[in-house]
Amino acid sequence: MREAPPQLDLIPLDGETRAWDEFVNRTPTSTFCHLAGWRDILNDVLGAQCLYWAAADDSGEWQGILPLVRVRSRIFGHYLVSLPFLNDGGPLGSAVARQRLVEEAVNEARRQCVDLLQLRTRHAGGFDLPISSRKITVLLALPPDPQTLFQQFSSKLRSQIRRPLREGLAARFGPEQREPFYEVFARTMRDLGTPVLPRGLFERVSETFADLVVFGVVYRGEQPLAAGCGFAWREEFELTWAGSLRESRSIAANMLLYWSFMEHVIGRGARIFNFGRCTPGGGTHHFKKQWGGDDVPLPWHQYVRAGGVQATPSPDDPVYSWGPRLWRRLPLFVANRLGPRLVRFLP
Repeated sequence: MREAPPQLDLIPLDGETRAWDEFVNRTPTSTFCHLAGWRDILNDVLGAQCLYWAAADDSGEWQGILPLVRVRSRIFGHYLVSLPFLNDGGPLGSAVARQRLVEEAVNEARRQCVDLLQLRTRHAGGFDLPISSRKITVLLALPPDPQTLFQQFSSKLRSQIRRPLREGLAARFGPEQREPFYEVFARTMRDLGTPVLPRGLFERVSETFADLVVFGVVYRGEQPLAAGCGFAWREEFELTWAGSLRESRSIAANMLLYWSFMEHVIGRGARIFNFGRCTPGGGTHHFKKQWGGDDVPLPWHQYVRAGGVQATPSPDDPVYSWGPRLWRRLPLFVANRLGPRLVRFLP
């Protein structure tokens, strides 16, 4: 006779986050997205309602966790996402605990008439939910030294990296690069037609995850041309946000940015370079693939209410295609004022 699965109670995360982060750190499939610090960042900076649950057994021992964030607007819809603006954050823990947490997330979505519940993860969990295959990531294995990696690249790619070096461009890393990063990132987002995240979010990220976050900027003299922000977690580094100025494309500043990040994180012990999410077959995907990495599916589990949307808002969706066209026409100072106010309504 098969033993019945243990009964698990769901406990909302209170002000004490140590137990949460201890659980994250000892779970092999966790990512930096699961850390409790994101709850306060998203709540304080974006005003998001965060539902962080732990599944505990009869003895009070935690068996699983799930962070959820509510994103709601009259224009874009009502969502529960784990986690918005990031590429992971789905349920962690034992199979029974993860199932219990997902069931409760679906129940919450039904109670609140949510249009879409989206659990972002790199690992299919076997849940009875549809899986979205709209996004993938690209992972590149890193050798122990940068020169070995450089020799693995095609001659064309090596030439593209050398070009900005011949032009005198150089990369700098450190927390002091946060402001130059944001300067480039905000302008890049405007040019792409996308509202930019608030400057305050990156300030809080720098304070909260000082040991994990890496800011890097490529300069010509004292002018920042390309910039990125990412996170080191165990032996993997993810370049989460990156951008480059249009006028720097002719001298391939973005190529030097990615190469310099690879050099830098190899020195920190990284053995996998994660290029971050992209749309299969798109221009960003082709850019990332040229470095020789492998495509990795992002099997995001979803619950869609009857009549709800099948995906979070995207500029690729014809319904929203007018938005990027309009946004690109805004003066930069206007986009930088409006973007952080608007982005809190986008998952």
